[in-house]
Amino acid sequence: MAVDQLPGRVREFTDYLNGLLTRLDPRAGWCAVFWQRDPEGMRACLDGHELPPWDVLEALLQDLAHEYGGAVAARERERVRVLHGAALDDLDALPGARDAIGDRLDVMLREQRYAAERLAGLGRSLAAVSDPEEDRALRLDLAWAQDDYERATARCAELRGRIERLRARPPVVSGGSPGEEAPAAPVVPKQRKRRRGSARFAGVVEEEAAGAAPVAAVPEAAGSGGGSGGPRGARFAGVDEGPVEVRSGPGAVVDAGVRREIVGTVETLVRLRGEGRSGEAHALLVEVAYWPAVRYPLLAVELERAGLGADWATLLWEAASLPADRLVAAADALVAAGRGEDGERILRQGVVRSAEEIGVAVLGLVGDGRRREAGALLDAYVRMRTPEEAARSVVAEPQVLVPLLLEAARSVSAERHWDVLHALRVAGLTA
Repeated sequence: MAVDQLPGRVREFTDYLNGLLTRLDPRAGWCAVFWQRDPEGMRACLDGHELPPWDVLEALLQDLAHEYGGAVAARERERVRVLHGAALDDLDALPGARDAIGDRLDVMLREQRYAAERLAGLGRSLAAVSDPEEDRALRLDLAWAQDDYERATARCAELRGRIERLRARPPVVSGGSPGEEAPAAPVVPKQRKRRRGSARFAGVVEEEAAGAAPVAAVPEAAGSGGGSGGPRGARFAGVDEGPVEVRSGPGAVVDAGVRREIVGTVETLVRLRGEGRSGEAHALLVEVAYWPAVRYPLLAVELERAGLGADWATLLWEAASLPADRLVAAADALVAAGRGEDGERILRQGVVRSAEEIGVAVLGLVGDGRRREAGALLDAYVRMRTPEEAARSVVAEPQVLVPLLLEAARSVSAERHWDVLHALRVAGLTA
């Protein structure tokens, strides 16, 4: 899309960003880091083809504060937040925006997971090293890996927020067909998918480049919104209490050994949070997200008892990217344990994946004879996505998926069933 075809407020933000960067030294601070790691991405933002994530703008404002003082940066921060928000609103109003954001979220979730795995690996290496030089090198790598993780986490949250805002907007009805959105004139520019570990805006660096010396030392505050977030020095409560049975389904009881493991893990999280080691805490939560579903209810109890409610919310975000069968199992376990709101939340967050991925996941569940789980996934998808998006989920095998999709839509409401049926007909996927 040419610059003169950009939505007005996107062009206004792009002009501002160009002006901001002319005031900064491209050879110093975060500005230098961004230019070194992804010059193509920086140029795309300056041309208006992409908008930088908010954490990038925060980092550039830190450079501005270093050059011109905190008062100047504070004034500019208010202005850039308004301009950035308005530009996002314009982009998100374009047709195809929701799919583009969903694709970007998928990529960022993979980067977040990769960064967490790297954090965990570096932590293990650091614990085993004795040479001072190697120790310093590993600590530098660990600092970058933590910054990578926190930026990926902040960007996932930003993208999810955009998706939630889009969901909250009522569809624009054109003509007399319920649920049919009026087409807009501009076409959203195609988002480039990023390979795992690409370096967009000081994101996750590739394994072979992780040891490369950065242009500038990592500033103390990355402005990425990660933070320790948890209680400092908080005592873990309830470890010595008697055994507690937490059911996650008919006949499923967490035994004493598993409970001790859960309690020990929560103790570790409390210690990491108390020591300000947020990156390692996040890495541990990523590992915990892949535990068996039967453990989720007791994890919720113990995390909340320890004052780590924010970590429970993070764990639910992480679980949202689980394979479909494990996602549904975790939701089932929470609902069966009386945590219906958490079960619904994990499903809502889990269906932020692409329509095609949902369809393939449902086919896999049906193929394994797990029709109830397939129905639960489709039910959440139909409730959270537009009828047009729901229709695209059947493309992989319409003969199998169309009846399941319509059954899920009918369970929501007669109106949603009609909307989905109409969308399927318009797409030529049913008679």
